[in-house]
Amino acid sequence: MRNTATTPDPDQVEAPAMQTIRRVIPYLWPDDAPWVRRRVMIALFFLILAKIISVSTPFFYKAAVDALAGEAPSESALLMFGAVGLTIAYGIARLGAVAFGELRDAVFVRVGQRALRKLALETFTHIHRLSMRYHIARKTGGLSRIIERGVKGVDFLLRFMLFSIGPLILELSMVSVLFAVLFGWQYMAVVVVTITLYVSFTFKVTEWRVQIRRQMNDQDTDANQKAIDSLLNFETVKYFGAEEREAERYDGAMRQYEAAAVKTGQSLSFLNAGQSLIITTGLVIVMVMAAQGVQQDILTVGDFVMVNAYMIQITMPLNFLGSVYREIRQSLVDMGGMFALLGQPAEVKDKPDAPDLQVKGGEVVFDNVKFAYHPDRAILKGVSFRVAPGQRIALVGPSGSGKSTIGRLLFRFYDVVDGGVRIDGQDLRDVTQDSLHAQIGVVPQDTVLFNDSVRYNIAYGRPNATDAEVEAAARAAKIHDFILSLPEGYETPVGERGLKLSGGEKQRVGIARTLLKNPPILLLDEATSALDTQTERDIQDSLLAMGEGRSVITIAHRLSTIADADQIIVLEAGEIVEQGTHDQLLANGGRYSAMWARQSSEEEDVAG
Repeated sequence: MRNTATTPDPDQVEAPAMQTIRRVIPYLWPDDAPWVRRRVMIALFFLILAKIISVSTPFFYKAAVDALAGEAPSESALLMFGAVGLTIAYGIARLGAVAFGELRDAVFVRVGQRALRKLALETFTHIHRLSMRYHIARKTGGLSRIIERGVKGVDFLLRFMLFSIGPLILELSMVSVLFAVLFGWQYMAVVVVTITLYVSFTFKVTEWRVQIRRQMNDQDTDANQKAIDSLLNFETVKYFGAEEREAERYDGAMRQYEAAAVKTGQSLSFLNAGQSLIITTGLVIVMVMAAQGVQQDILTVGDFVMVNAYMIQITMPLNFLGSVYREIRQSLVDMGGMFALLGQPAEVKDKPDAPDLQVKGGEVVFDNVKFAYHPDRAILKGVSFRVAPGQRIALVGPSGSGKSTIGRLLFRFYDVVDGGVRIDGQDLRDVTQDSLHAQIGVVPQDTVLFNDSVRYNIAYGRPNATDAEVEAAARAAKIHDFILSLPEGYETPVGERGLKLSGGEKQRVGIARTLLKNPPILLLDEATSALDTQTERDIQDSLLAMGEGRSVITIAHRLSTIADADQIIVLEAGEIVEQGTHDQLLANGGRYSAMWARQSSEEEDVAG
């Protein structure tokens, strides 16, 4: 059987093979699922039964040939079946070996699929637990390939480590012992040497091929990332007429992948040729020895046929070993990348037995908060302010002043380096993240929607909401009438990342789902800065209505949208430089006043 090339896989940090296998065993032999263990034991029973029948099959073949040739010894117990009966018995034995093998697979398939589901869920859940810092540094395309191929690697390892490597060793051992007992140690020696040379050659060449495969994996991942990045930026590509440039960029990565793939294919041909040479040489030597035995009347024609049958029988699994070993080796590489991903520590963790956040009024306090994404570059340098229950404050300042960082710390995407953030007196580091997230509603600058219906995206704020509640939220966000004008109403698909809707429409959907969530604390992170002036004014009314009775923190770029805030905090270089109401800050004639004057002048120039 000829080895086949496999699809390229991404090269990630490879965990040691035994460590990776140990990580898989609990999915195969779980403590909390006795039925899984029972199925594994039943599958192993069918496996052993199939191999015993498989090894005994050539005996019937030999007896049938001897009966036809008139060479069967009279005392043979199998002679009573006759040549035809022995031939039928041979066929039944072959069928039995296949049948028990299929029963083994049928019993084990639920075990394998359950393991895949559990592992995929664990990986998916873990990725969502990882910090924003990790996700910002990763590329989505490469991350998805790690998960996809890691899960496939586990599937392969579960099936073939248990039902190929073990059975192969068992079958080769049984055949070697039979050769020694029936034909002499010389036959066994040839078989053992052939197997040893074959396995050694296969392993060494495969290790060499893995290095080549890694280069191919790198290029495949790079090409995949470039393709996804380009497609996600479809509009930008169109704006700059860069289709040809993107095609050349993608083709450059694919060209390097092509060169590595050619080396992989050529090395596969070398491996196949070497395996065939070793197997064929061993087969010829054993058959020559058997032929000489027949000529010397030491062996019968049936013995000659049985030797040939056994050699062919071990040749097939040996060829299979080549493919299986390469796949297992590659699976370990893929799984190493996935388990390395699972081993990434979550930067933000709940404390053991952390209580849920209890929001009474919605007071938010930043107490001398210091924070840095990198140790050598401080972002916040001792920021302190208080949002009273039901109060609306605004954060303004130039880019890089730390406004968005404050929003991320409030939602606990990161933990503060020094100082503390508290809600109703409870430090955010002391409560569960789930309860914190449930009490804060966020309307970001760019609302990204799921590629599903409008109803699904609004209901994402509270999945158990009724249709009436979803529509009520849409009305409050002033988007209900627009939705009804769509061809499919609330069931209208919004497209990838909501691209079928305009910016203002996406923002209203985002507002609607936050209204449906009904949180006591709102974070509006430049929720209107990407919109035109008229759309911004329309949405601003919705935002003001949404903030009534809630504690609201607004991160703003256009000062006109926050002029009526209870408190305005001006940030610069990670420090609060001014704080007060709109009128107070204008009267002070400081930085806020200068920003207001500059923006007013720009708006007048645009209007003029």
